[in-house]
Amino acid sequence: MTASGPLAGITILELAGLGPAPYAATVLAEFGANVIRVDRPGGIGLKVSAHDALNRSRQNVILNLQHEQAAAIYLELVQGCDVVIDPYRPGVADRLGIGPQACHEVNPGLVYAQMTGWGQTGPLAQRAGHDINYLGLTGALGAIGSAAKPRQPLNIGADFGGGAMFLITGILAGLLARSTSGEGQVIDVAMVDGASSLTTMIYGLHADGAWQDEREANLLDGGAPFYDTYECKDGKFVSVGALEPEFFSVLLDQLGLDFDQYDRQCWPAMRAAFTQAFAAKSRDDWAKIFEDQDACVYPVLSLAEAPHHRHMAARGVFEPYLNGHQPRSAPVFSRTTLQPIGHEAEPGEHTTEILQSFGLSDERIDQLLADGVVEQH
Repeated sequence: MTASGPLAGITILELAGLGPAPYAATVLAEFGANVIRVDRPGGIGLKVSAHDALNRSRQNVILNLQHEQAAAIYLELVQGCDVVIDPYRPGVADRLGIGPQACHEVNPGLVYAQMTGWGQTGPLAQRAGHDINYLGLTGALGAIGSAAKPRQPLNIGADFGGGAMFLITGILAGLLARSTSGEGQVIDVAMVDGASSLTTMIYGLHADGAWQDEREANLLDGGAPFYDTYECKDGKFVSVGALEPEFFSVLLDQLGLDFDQYDRQCWPAMRAAFTQAFAAKSRDDWAKIFEDQDACVYPVLSLAEAPHHRHMAARGVFEPYLNGHQPRSAPVFSRTTLQPIGHEAEPGEHTTEILQSFGLSDERIDQLLADGVVEQH
């Protein structure tokens, strides 16, 4: 299939990892880049389901980086690439002979992106962690959840929001800088940096005294009754985001209530009235009532329901995939349309094909396979 998308013509080498790095690679592949995932023998080891949607839309080669010949083969591939995504802990790629310095010696224009939780520097740089840990150090996790305890927002706060999105942004900025200078560079992407950046507005409110270090006590954390979720008669929920007075007024009209929106003294009574009102009808009944009104009231959908909502379906936000759906990559481009969602490659599925595309002879590939430097499955 001919590549399409805004990144058509860009080649990316992705060292296999977990979470933000493969998600970013998926998006970049569906942006049209030729992304090659370099897996290890046996894969990465952690597999929580039969399918891994974060491996979709790109080819896969197995290269045993512990083999003495592997670094030389890897650097041959690097010569023909624009970007490397390195998800290893600081120093690991260097010890394998494939770190930023080695890569830039063979390809000075390479954009080398390092994706870690704690970053390349700092006292925690060599420590393990996961989304919940990274988010915990940013102040964001402490601000999210019920009054009783913090509650992690799945793993979209640090892994995908603070990690993958800033990884994509860094790569695109690096490619743009290279287009004017001809020079590559190393990009240090840390989930703690990105997740902290996402809280810029909250930190601004906190500095102004408009945000308390207390959960469910602020405008956007469930403290305000007009920015919260409410259970309906059928046990399902609606989301209410009537921040502006004009939206709040429509909300009150439909609920048959009367309150002074920003009088905090009446917030407990307002919440009790909202709770009682929404419990009188089903979620879908409320969705119909507010369907054509700007009150910022919408149903809270399940994962099974969301792909079938009329708005999501009209925009093609989801595509049928295996036994369910997958969200397509975003945003939408008017001219350089994105690639459709591709299948999930098995580790080593394209090893021979990829090596051939980089100019390695069949005889040499056969020898690499025989020596255990690479594997084809």
